[in-house]
This record gives sequence, C-alpha cells and structure tokens, in this order.
Amino acid sequence: MTPETALQQLPDHFEVRFFAHLSATGLHVPAPRRLAGGRSNHVWRAGGLVIKLYAEDGANPLFANDPAREGAILAALSGTGMVPPLVQTGTFEGRKWLGYAHVNGSPWQEDTGHVARLLGRLHDVAPPPGLPGGVNGSAALEEQTLEILRNCKGSGHLAALRPLGRVPPLPQPLLIHGDPVPGNLLAHDGTLTLIDWQCPQIGDPAEDLSLFLSPAMQLMYRGAPLTKAEEDSFLQAYPDPRIAGRTLALKPWFHWRMAAYCLWRAERGGEKDLQAYELECEALQSIRPKTA
Repeated sequence: MTPETALQQLPDHFEVRFFAHLSATGLHVPAPRRLAGGRSNHVWRAGGLVIKLYAEDGANPLFANDPAREGAILAALSGTGMVPPLVQTGTFEGRKWLGYAHVNGSPWQEDTGHVARLLGRLHDVAPPPGLPGGVNGSAALEEQTLEILRNCKGSGHLAALRPLGRVPPLPQPLLIHGDPVPGNLLAHDGTLTLIDWQCPQIGDPAEDLSLFLSPAMQLMYRGAPLTKAEEDSFLQAYPDPRIAGRTLALKPWFHWRMAAYCLWRAERGGEKDLQAYELECEALQSIRPKTA
C-alpha cells in the first residue's frame, strides 16, 4: 500500500504508444480501461488481460515494488489457483510491464477463515530463487520501525510507545506474499486468488497474518477494522497454531510499525492515513497501555 500521490501521470500520448506496442507483440488488448485499484502502478483491463505498468520505485519504506519478483512468483505458482495466470512481461520506453489473465472476482469482504487457509497453503510452497529475506523477529521490526520514524517529523509520541519484551527470529523463514490486504485478495467461484505480488519475501508468515489483521489495512481496503470475532476466526483457521501464536506475540511490534508507516504516509498527504494511524495506536495501547 503506497501513497496515492506517488502515482505520477503518464506522459502525453504514452498510453496510445504503449498499447500499440503491446498489439505489435501479438497481445490482444482491445479497448483498455484503467482499473481503480492501482495505488503504486498503472493498471488496465483489456479484454481478458490485466496490464500492469510499473511506476518508478518511490522508495517506500515498507512495501517494495519489484516487477522481477512479481513475474517470478506468477510463473512459479502457475496452476496452483493462488495467482492469476501470467501471460507476458516486457519493457517499453524504459518501463517494465506485465500482463496476466483477468480474474473475474471482487475484493475480499467476508470469511477471514478462508483467507487464513489460503495463506497457510501459500506458506507451504517452495519459493522461487532470488527472493530477498524479510524482517524477522522483534529486533528487526524495531530497527525497521525506527528507520521509518527517522523520516517522520512528528514521531515523538509514537517513539515513546515502543513495545516491551523480545520475540526471536523464526529459524526457518518461508515464502510470504508481503501485502495480503483485502484489495489484493480476489474472491471468485468460491475461492480466493492473491494479486499484486510486488513484494514477496522469504520471511516470517506472521508478517502476512499481521498485515491482513492490521486495522489500518482493513480500513483502507474494506472500510473498517475486523471485529474481535473475525480476528479470532482468522487465527483459529490458520493451519499452523505455532505461527498463529507467534503472530499474537509479535502483534504490538506490528501495530507499532504500521502506526509509523501510517504517520509517514499522513505526512505526505495520503488520504485517511491519520485515521489509520490513530487506529494502530489504539490497538497498540490496548496491548501496551500508556505508562505514567
């Protein structure tokens, strides 16, 4: 999830040249129309295809935007049903692009248990080579959060809410999506497909679980945080209870980091980010109350 302001307007007549180029490569791209969900990249629906044109890296402190990783994952997980079918990748006027088959679905809205089971399947998959390591354990989360806060002006209040205690790194990190928010989960035909694979990692599955549970992410993509019953159902449905327990142990650290990220976004003009920041702070303080 990147700031809406980061997506710059394309140069004049770029779209015309771009889709003429795609047609020349043999792709069938009739009447392309923009899709509203693209926050970090330009995305169009053209017939049976989704075309994604990658924006230049905006140095987002939490979510990478790597076309090579997305292409590798869509190829590696082809046929599993967890990803849309990859059709083609390429470069045009120095910009990377990717095309995959359109999935006729809608963003996830209900049944957290279904999401938990999908993530459990994903975390059991052998990753393709070349993925970077993710943040793993509370010490690494603290370092990442402090780095985000160094780029925020009003970080004093949040810095004082640093969680207590330590959670060690997971000894054997696994393949994770890195951004499994409701907008990246398409419900269709009784199943779910994960899209927007710009930041997969070899990391801690608790990262994926915590990002899905994040009040800020749920607010941004679904309009409201999950209820306590929905959170409980999600954690109970995840296939590995050890990871579910680890997610609970790391919960204050993930809330702290997400609050820092929302503050970073809010200071750059992202819509609703101040509300998202307040939700994460409230969730953090419900676990780690303020001290006198």
